[in-house]
Amino acid sequence: MSISKEARYIIQRAQNRDGRLVTLNQLILFSTPTGDAWMLDPEDGLALCLAQDGEVQPYVIAETSDRFAIEWKAHYRIEGRVFVVIEHSGRERRILGYPIAQIENGGN
Repeated sequence: MSISKEARYIIQRAQNRDGRLVTLNQLILFSTPTGDAWMLDPEDGLALCLAQDGEVQPYVIAETSDRFAIEWKAHYRIEGRVFVVIEHSGRERRILGYPIAQIENGGN
């Protein structure tokens, strides 16, 4: 499976305002009806915004047939029903309406 391909897929779902959640090895990718798309590494609490309100955000995913690297731009945590994003700049955003239960259950 290609991480880049899955990222493009979840971005398309976000642009179509379609909420989806995909797991790929240890990664979770999800889109929302509001047009947001994210890639998460739950083990390390890392987050990468792929799309916001349907607009693709800049991101870097490098991969070969046996390795990959992602330029993570933030950390995240979940507080109750709130998705909290802490960007490397220190800026914190709190977002309601994301599929918290699915994220916490690893996509199940």
